[in-house]
Amino acid sequence: MKQDSHCLEDDRVDLRTCLICGDRATGLHYGIISCEGCKGFFKRSICNRRVYRCSRDKNCVMSRKQRNRCQYCRLLKCLQMGMNRKAIREDGMPGGRNKSIGPVQISEEEIERIMSGQEFEGEANISWSNNGDSDYSSPGNGVSESNQPSPVSTPSSSRSVELNGFTALRDQYIGTPVSMHYQYLPHLFSYSAHSALMPPQARSLDPQSHSLINQLVSAEDLEPLGTPMLIEDGYKVTQAELFALLCRLADELLFRQIAWIKKLPFFCELSIKDYTCLLSSTWQELILLSSLTVYSKRIFGDLADVTSKYSPSDDELHRFSEEGMEVMERLIYLYRKFNQLKVSNEEYACMKAINFLNQDIRGLTNASQLEQLNKRYWYVCQDFTEYKYPHQPNRFPDLMMCLPEIRYIAGKMVNVPLEQLPLLFKAVLHSCKTSVSKRPE
Repeated sequence: MKQDSHCLEDDRVDLRTCLICGDRATGLHYGIISCEGCKGFFKRSICNRRVYRCSRDKNCVMSRKQRNRCQYCRLLKCLQMGMNRKAIREDGMPGGRNKSIGPVQISEEEIERIMSGQEFEGEANISWSNNGDSDYSSPGNGVSESNQPSPVSTPSSSRSVELNGFTALRDQYIGTPVSMHYQYLPHLFSYSAHSALMPPQARSLDPQSHSLINQLVSAEDLEPLGTPMLIEDGYKVTQAELFALLCRLADELLFRQIAWIKKLPFFCELSIKDYTCLLSSTWQELILLSSLTVYSKRIFGDLADVTSKYSPSDDELHRFSEEGMEVMERLIYLYRKFNQLKVSNEEYACMKAINFLNQDIRGLTNASQLEQLNKRYWYVCQDFTEYKYPHQPNRFPDLMMCLPEIRYIAGKMVNVPLEQLPLLFKAVLHSCKTSVSKRPE
């Protein structure tokens, strides 16, 4: 157990790589995992409404050593990766308004307007206000950018409450009084050494959290996948056959997500239009999350056996893109992360709901209601992990940091040419097969 905790801690450090420049990340800033340098650069650029120019082809390499060579390309990548400019206060003070858990989706047209300065012209008379949310995307956690507690206002009281007033805000979303012994909400990415050394106090799971989690788990279809994956020994699988199998598997997984939506406890609270919008924007992420967790035994077992019978040609190997390589590396890493965490069905159900309830998706008719639901399950997930795994204080932030990574990978996979998918899956499954999780589906 001690060895596992060391592995998780080391893995957690490795995971925190800035999505902009590759430097060591310090947390989830403005919606994505990033370093202090890129966080500060993005904040200065947006607050000061700066317009940069690129002297090359607007495709400069971003790395820790080269990130300062082209400010235009650095800001461009910040926006492309999903940094949320609405999370920044105009006056530059800590305590932004980032309501998203992962990166925001922004169109190429809007990015162009920001890069050219046109977007800033339209916002000249708009003042970005602060509602007390932190820069770490934890809903109302009352921690400012300087890592000091900041006041959080609640609807039920006009007075401000400090960090340990998490109870009041939490009750707003899951609606049950919380006993005093677990009012403290740790900083999402910087647990203090003092709190980490304190022995965890035994407590029971909040009844409302227990009920909400049971409803989410009941909505899941955890039965083994039905797509046939048995191939005779000695049979050579072709690229076309493997691609057809992947399509059938994706169809089954997508069908399960559609059925899942209809069983959600909040199904009647949202419009069909919003559900359609959410599903069309997140289905790849939902399939990826389920494949890496509850269906991992089948995906990384039976499907891996099929892909092992597929031999790509030299031409396929030569044409494999850099984007495909990046997706492959990130998928392998994320699989190892989930395999070490051994994500429970309850945690998976919460993560899936949190990821699905993304209020930053374009075209929604009731984003504010989505935000309320998102926060509800955020708190429920935290309550469950702190109850179930009291000796793993970093478990909840570890789980939440996987969500922006899933969104990033899912977004990148869309750009991988279809003919390269069989090779991509073969490479990923071959690398992961030896460490298949032994927990049951």
